[in-house]
Amino acid sequence: MVYLDYAATVPMLPEVLEAMHRAETQFFANASALHTPGHLALNEIENTREILAGLIGAKPSEIIFTSGASESNNTIIRTFEGCQIETSLLEHHSIIESAKKYTGDKLPKLYSYMLANNEIGEILDIVQIVKDAAKISLPKSADEPEIFKPKTEWGKPLVTDRRGAYVHSDLTQVLGKIPINVHELGLDYATFSAHKIGGPIGVGALYIKEGVPLTPLIIGGNQEHKRRGGTYNTVGIIGFGVALKKMRDERSWELYDTQVRKLRDELARRILAEIPGSSLNTDITPGKSLPNILNASFQAAEGESIQLYLDAEGIIVSTGSACAAGDIKPSHVLMAKTGDAEVAHSSIRFSFGLESTQKDVEKVMEVLPGIIDRLQKISTIEMKEKK
Repeated sequence: MVYLDYAATVPMLPEVLEAMHRAETQFFANASALHTPGHLALNEIENTREILAGLIGAKPSEIIFTSGASESNNTIIRTFEGCQIETSLLEHHSIIESAKKYTGDKLPKLYSYMLANNEIGEILDIVQIVKDAAKISLPKSADEPEIFKPKTEWGKPLVTDRRGAYVHSDLTQVLGKIPINVHELGLDYATFSAHKIGGPIGVGALYIKEGVPLTPLIIGGNQEHKRRGGTYNTVGIIGFGVALKKMRDERSWELYDTQVRKLRDELARRILAEIPGSSLNTDITPGKSLPNILNASFQAAEGESIQLYLDAEGIIVSTGSACAAGDIKPSHVLMAKTGDAEVAHSSIRFSFGLESTQKDVEKVMEVLPGIIDRLQKISTIEMKEKK
């Protein structure tokens, strides 16, 4: 099998699986309990907290564990219920849908932007958004300075007034791919997920800058200093810690920038050179996108059909976000980016990992041109001339 859907889920690392099996018998106790087994379990949790904090430039006390990125995102949006929330149409559904539900017109405001998009890999200048948000001294007026107006290509913002706001970024796709320092980025909140780095599904984390507001989404205990109730998922958090340690020790962001980027870029070049009617939705210029994501469109070929044909050949890819699987509507990300439903419906996301090889690229290009040609020949959509 050629697995090129790492942006959806990275296969669990063998050392993570081994550590979790061991934890089931060694650290089985409730980590909130006062007895010795409870303390031993809590020590393991705190070890993971310290590793993540060290990797992102935060204090351990600024990290809480959640069930995943969607819970983390919902927690932050829910905190600002009734406030102005600015986000974009390229965000994950857990941001967009919750922002629609909770956005109001009271201060303070929140800006929530991914540092890197999960479907096309595009990197956003989050630092500029932070600078915009910090401009609190000027009054709002008809001749508002240009700095307060949206300067992003990431679709139309839901709210456009940028002053005195808190800033959240979903860093789920970024962790381990490029270096992160939440203080250098100027973030108040950040979201992470274990299964994007080879940890278990069902475990995530939330960075909460010291002193910023937080309304717990889950209430019912004193865990995480009353910031997130519920019994700790000790086994899952231990698995997360092992994945983080491996990422840290191997400096995975350097490997992504060299070996993984090389594979991604080669596939991009070969698709454009060997497949008529192909185009890229990912800008592969260094610094413009994550090194492991490639989103491409194929004229007159439907994305789900391409995915199924590739699957039959043992090649696993995605038509976009795995969280939106089963939705027949075109990708909201590509619609916001291109405004072209045909492009959105004909797109495929290839996403690489540290286990990807040159043989994976060769296998894709061995079968993909024939699949596209077959679909284009039976399509009722007329091929367009390349500009």
